[in-house]
Amino acid sequence: MTTMITLKEKIGYGLGDMASSMFWKLFGSYLMIFYTDVFGLPAAVVGTMFLITRVWDSAFDPIVGVIADRTQTRWGKFRPYLLYLAVPFALIGIFTFTTPQLSDTGKLVYAYITYSLMMMVYSAINVPYASLLGVMSPDPKERNTLSTYRMTFAYIGSFIALLLFMPMVNLFGGAEDEQRGWMLSVVVIAVMCAVLFYLCFALTRERVKPIREVQGSLKDDLRDLLHNRPWWILLGAGVAALVFNSIRDGATVYYFKYFVVEEDYSTVSLFGVSFVLSGLYLAVGQAANIVGVILAAPVSNRIGKKNTYMGAMSLATILSVIFYWFGKGDIALIFVFQVLISICAGSIFPLLWSMYADCADYSELKTGNRATGLIFSSSSMSQKFGWAIGSALTGWLLAYFGFRANEVQSVEAIHGIKMFLSWLPAVGTVLSVIFISMYPLSEKRMKEVTSELEKKRQTAQS
Repeated sequence: MTTMITLKEKIGYGLGDMASSMFWKLFGSYLMIFYTDVFGLPAAVVGTMFLITRVWDSAFDPIVGVIADRTQTRWGKFRPYLLYLAVPFALIGIFTFTTPQLSDTGKLVYAYITYSLMMMVYSAINVPYASLLGVMSPDPKERNTLSTYRMTFAYIGSFIALLLFMPMVNLFGGAEDEQRGWMLSVVVIAVMCAVLFYLCFALTRERVKPIREVQGSLKDDLRDLLHNRPWWILLGAGVAALVFNSIRDGATVYYFKYFVVEEDYSTVSLFGVSFVLSGLYLAVGQAANIVGVILAAPVSNRIGKKNTYMGAMSLATILSVIFYWFGKGDIALIFVFQVLISICAGSIFPLLWSMYADCADYSELKTGNRATGLIFSSSSMSQKFGWAIGSALTGWLLAYFGFRANEVQSVEAIHGIKMFLSWLPAVGTVLSVIFISMYPLSEKRMKEVTSELEKKRQTAQS
């Protein structure tokens, strides 16, 4: 049986990750520099906070997945979380980017609390959202298409957030009141995110029913998961890919502020809005990500998901290493390589999401239980854990290289900042290629899995 998903529903599904990605990209690109240069925390302290909070939050993701798998409502298992958590998601995001008038210790405690809550709410809404992919259609190619829509809208959301965020900060606060400018800019993004989640809820449907409802204990679910070899491989590949992505995103503003010295350049005006180089660089990267997403489905349908992934990440490795040798005046080359690397990065994430859905089918065939939420929670877990490692490394290495906020940087600090956009991301891409080279679920094998599951569902319903 092939389930054809309407264009409206594909767009509706994509709107959910558009919402998630608008905030996620703010975290990845601006949260570190917000904490060091606006909020007023030392870089090493921020790096440690990112790691501590994300380790807990990564462990929280499977809990959300298990709860979602056991949810039964008239709206399905996963869609209700979009309905009920859209507003809390927006509100806590605003608090995270708000600077309270407290002592240094008080501000650190506030940062730990708000950031931890933000990541937990992100898990509670994003794990069920991701799991929707596994129950909207049983067809692997249809899932590939849904994943493409998802990532296309995700990068559109990131593009919009990155393109508008710093101009809004300047509009609402400017140099006179940066803290107010950051907070009000996040308010605008937060309202947009809540509306997008509501639209995703309204436009999507759950169709794939498990052979039988989840009846085992959490212990049984975890045992099945831990014996799922493809899951382990995707977990490792996902963590490595996010280390690659998070280090590049998190260091970009530092790179342009302290190495390129973007204030020496005039702002670029688009549609009557002025953009600094760093904001334009990040936005161009998101536009290039969309190209990668669009290419992922046709290329992977031709040569396979695994080969497409390995080819894209291998190319990203080479380009990242070359990036180190650019001088501060090589603006054109810096932007060209940002486009090329971002196309590679954009192509791998829809493949990962599609492979997680295949992984859920494989697990159901092996065990008889369809723990879609638990399987997809691992994707969110790898995303956050990889981001935590990348962000912690950024904070710690900034301190190691002698970075001092809002000052002229030493030669050692500049060397470190250049490493963040070159050699360090390349380590992540190499590790990701190594992991995915061991992935066993080929297109031929997934056709067999899909066929066997469909026969079992028909038998169970007869």
